[in-house]
Amino acid sequence: MLKLKSAIAISTLALMAATSTAAYAEVTANAAATSNYLWRGQEQTGGDAAISGGIDYASESGFYAGTWASNASWADEMTYELDLYAGFGGDINENMSYDVGYIYYAYPDAASGADADFSEIYGSISMGAFSFGASVLATSAASGDGTDFGDSLYLTADYGFAIGSNGTEMALHLGHYSGDFIGDDDIIDYGVSISKDGFTFGLSDTDMDDSDIKAYVAFAMDFSL
Repeated sequence: MLKLKSAIAISTLALMAATSTAAYAEVTANAAATSNYLWRGQEQTGGDAAISGGIDYASESGFYAGTWASNASWADEMTYELDLYAGFGGDINENMSYDVGYIYYAYPDAASGADADFSEIYGSISMGAFSFGASVLATSAASGDGTDFGDSLYLTADYGFAIGSNGTEMALHLGHYSGDFIGDDDIIDYGVSISKDGFTFGLSDTDMDDSDIKAYVAFAMDFSL
């Protein structure tokens, strides 16, 4: 799950931003492959590999919008995930930046009874090598089962730093989920990864009773359009 909106609203906002800042607008694409698609420490493809890709629009004003897709199979008949998102980000000062937005996670071919689609409002603050974020449940296809706006909260703390001078980077992650949206009241996930030249090797786990450490290898590329 992305990597986590109304397509019409996004298109309208993107058009408005492009009209006023067309000279500074940028459209990029991305593609990636991973040996195990993990989202907040939990497998989205049953431990199988995943291929993903997306397109993003960004303007000088700080507005951005995009879409991202990947194969996914965590619910009956599900074969893929399609995310739509829009947000706004920028610098607060030389050492701090922010990002706020809305993301819709869609699973168009999941079984009708899966009630898989949901959306979140998210925000983050970055201070040097540290980043702190929060995501709040906004809407859920399963709202009839008691999951409504604000019924889940996911908090993150991340730290990234360079290893040596050859472009290798290490990232440390800690996340905490609270609420009743995915069945457990509280879940902690944590991970570590090493990246270089688009390649990433990582380890991830959660404190759930049946969880074990999951290793993955991934490669990602970005393109200017």
